[in-house]
Amino acid sequence: MKALLFIGLAASALASNAALANADLAKAKNCMACHAVDKKVLGPAYKDVAAKYAGQKDAEDKLVQKVLKGSSGVWGPVPMPANTQVNDAEAHTLVKWILSQK
Repeated sequence: MKALLFIGLAASALASNAALANADLAKAKNCMACHAVDKKVLGPAYKDVAAKYAGQKDAEDKLVQKVLKGSSGVWGPVPMPANTQVNDAEAHTLVKWILSQK
């Protein structure tokens, strides 16, 4: 029983550290200059993005392309420029983290 509790706590700690690491990645790649987790800044809140794309099978791939190539017209008139500081693997990491926001 103690082993299961320890495994559960360890998994929870790893998940928490991964979420923190992904938030740090978002800060390092300047995503947080225009976005926040829980409120609109220049771009939409990540919680709103997660809600909009919830349940869509292709959401991750679609959003990765928006990060890498930019986007316009989805959330209003302000375009999102391509993030040239982000590589493909980082874009997938960031988008998975964004889609996990509730």
